[in-house]
Amino acid sequence: MTQATSPTSPTKLSAEPRVKPRAKRSYTLLAGCALAGLIVLLALVSLVWLPYATDDTSGGRLTGPSADHLLGTDKLGRDLFTQVMTGSRIAVEAGLGSVLIAAAIGATLGVLTAFAQGWLDDTLSAFLDILIAFPTLLLAMLIVAARSATLGSAVLAIGLAQSAVVARLVRILVKRVLAQDYITAARTSGTSWPRVVAGHVLPNIWPTLVVNLALQFGLAVLAEAGLSYLGLGAPPPNASWGRMLQEAQATFTTAPEGALAPGILLVLLVIGVNLIADGLRDTLDPATRRRRA
Repeated sequence: MTQATSPTSPTKLSAEPRVKPRAKRSYTLLAGCALAGLIVLLALVSLVWLPYATDDTSGGRLTGPSADHLLGTDKLGRDLFTQVMTGSRIAVEAGLGSVLIAAAIGATLGVLTAFAQGWLDDTLSAFLDILIAFPTLLLAMLIVAARSATLGSAVLAIGLAQSAVVARLVRILVKRVLAQDYITAARTSGTSWPRVVAGHVLPNIWPTLVVNLALQFGLAVLAEAGLSYLGLGAPPPNASWGRMLQEAQATFTTAPEGALAPGILLVLLVIGVNLIADGLRDTLDPATRRRRA
């Protein structure tokens, strides 16, 4: 007599394949790339093609949008779309140039000052705080007085001002990494400090540093626009968005597109870069991903 198998006791184990969970897409990062990418594309196109020459004043004063002039003309008869395209290139150049200067100087100073101890550590920390409190506009005026009002002077001033912020962040991050046990183990095994920095320190701080540099890009674009608004940026016929806003403020009621076009693009670029920074934080920081899961 055969004994019936209990329905609760399976006779065969079913082995289902384990599906690897898919990584969540960062829609914030995608949205930021889309917004900033449009401005970057406009800047790249301006390198090879412009509707009109930047100093062409044959369009008539303050004409409205038309087939010949998509955004109209300014008070001198220059094509506004041409100026907007040129301004996008200047904004991207200012952001990239400033961030590169800030990253090169700030990261180097931050790593070096992280090894300081005692009174030297306190002195360097106070020095970085003083540099951060130094106004970017005043630094730009000093550089312009020594050189001239050019885009290079504005980028140099912004980059130097931002390098102090990057240096302080890198210093804090490096000190945190140097306090870990695996750094002590690496040093005990005879690993030199340059190898420790290259193999252990930099790989652990670069995610946070990249996010901060993305934020600094947006701040640099705003700073360049502010300097150009005050006449300390790229000189004419280079049409910086800040200079366009300054020139269009007197005719805003009669020709608002002269101020709206550069203003909207400036806001879109800064929002896009900030969304990219937020998306990178979600993507690169495991702790943030766990909190938002």
